[in-house]
Amino acid sequence: MAKCGSCGPGYKSPLDAMKGPREEIVYLPCIYRSTGINKPDYLATVDVDPKSPTYSQVIHRLPMPNVNDELHHSGWNTCSSCYGDSSKVRNKLILPCLISSRVYVVDVGTDPRAPRLHKTVEPHEVYWKCGLANLHTSHCLGCGEIMISALGDPCGNGKGGFVLLDGETFEVKGNWEAEGETAQFGYDFWYQPRHNVMISTEWGAPKAFALGFKMEDVLAGQYGHSLNVWDWTEHRLVQTIDLGKDGLIPLEIRFLHNPDADQGLVGCALSSSIFRFYKEKDGKWAAEKVIQVPSKKVEGWALPEMPGLITDILISLDDRFLYFSNWLHGDIRQYDITNIRNPKLVGQIFLGGSIQKGGPVAVQEDKELECQPDPVTVKGKIIPGGPQMIQLSLDGKRIYVTSSIYSIWDKQFYPDMLKEGAVMLQIDVDTEKGGLKLNPNFLVDFGKEPDGPVLAHELRYPGGDCSSDIWI
Repeated sequence: MAKCGSCGPGYKSPLDAMKGPREEIVYLPCIYRSTGINKPDYLATVDVDPKSPTYSQVIHRLPMPNVNDELHHSGWNTCSSCYGDSSKVRNKLILPCLISSRVYVVDVGTDPRAPRLHKTVEPHEVYWKCGLANLHTSHCLGCGEIMISALGDPCGNGKGGFVLLDGETFEVKGNWEAEGETAQFGYDFWYQPRHNVMISTEWGAPKAFALGFKMEDVLAGQYGHSLNVWDWTEHRLVQTIDLGKDGLIPLEIRFLHNPDADQGLVGCALSSSIFRFYKEKDGKWAAEKVIQVPSKKVEGWALPEMPGLITDILISLDDRFLYFSNWLHGDIRQYDITNIRNPKLVGQIFLGGSIQKGGPVAVQEDKELECQPDPVTVKGKIIPGGPQMIQLSLDGKRIYVTSSIYSIWDKQFYPDMLKEGAVMLQIDVDTEKGGLKLNPNFLVDFGKEPDGPVLAHELRYPGGDCSSDIWI
């Protein structure tokens, strides 16, 4: 991390961040909910330093005090949005829970290699003070507060709102959104203060996705297909952009990292598409589809056509490359977005998935591949599941990937992963010409954990990364 006499956490700019130190450890949540093992979820610390004797191993586990939380995503108490405030220190990891609606605040400053629990925010505080539940994305704000997106109300209905935590005490302060303002659904969000905007996305109603995915729920309007545009200073919902059938279930959203940028990209899971969103001359916002991953006609699967299911996207800190994962098809892709309206595919790698050779699914028609991909083996283990959460190193030369999306959906689409555990892999990235190559020496096999196989989700570096830090 950058250090100086007057600067705060993180880095002055995205390009400065690219010059930061190489990652040595990674934090990621491990989930036991839905696996049949009645143990608490925990935060794992993984050694990713190739020079370390414990490279590619879990070196610490911090169990939560409750069971069935469904740890999912994480954020920071402060980040590069507070770079100008020397009183701020990035030393607490914020862990909102997708199902229990708790928030765990974890001290990673005292001993970064052995985090400890600092505070628990109980769900009734979120219910009573905010009328919200099912927490997802956590971002630190330039004012020092912490903002967490919610997916529903306490009864399981869809409701896109935001919880504010005090950045020092971690008490629930109330809703970020002005009274009476709410989106139909919630999920991810990203803010860009220089354009006075925040844009949020939509997964679906918790009472629908909590029980597993059903296409009938999509047809019944229980899943989202819109981007919600908020006035950043007034905290009001000012515009809803309906992406239509080509934009079903928009999940991860990323503005370009340049704080002056008035555009970005969003991945739409079910439609397997990438939309560019942008500011128009009249000040309103619009969206256009720039990438479409074709579905594959299959036999031996739940539906006659299998979408790629884009479940995570990243933009490199220099705004040159887009990366995303197709959880069902099993590939990670790299696109050159120098011309963001016309992304160019420059890298692709298959890591498991539902269409690999020897599996139960036979591909009948494929607009992209000539044959089904081979299973992938790392250190003697055949990789279960498909690539899901991805994290890019600051310099853009390494991607870390895990295979779990959400315990109930894991159980539905990759039941063997609950028996074998998730995995964490590392991919080397060609940042000059493009290209992705699997590191054969890196594997974290979460099937060998002390309390039994576990599911692993989002990844965080102690010094921040391209999906945690926002520059203002």
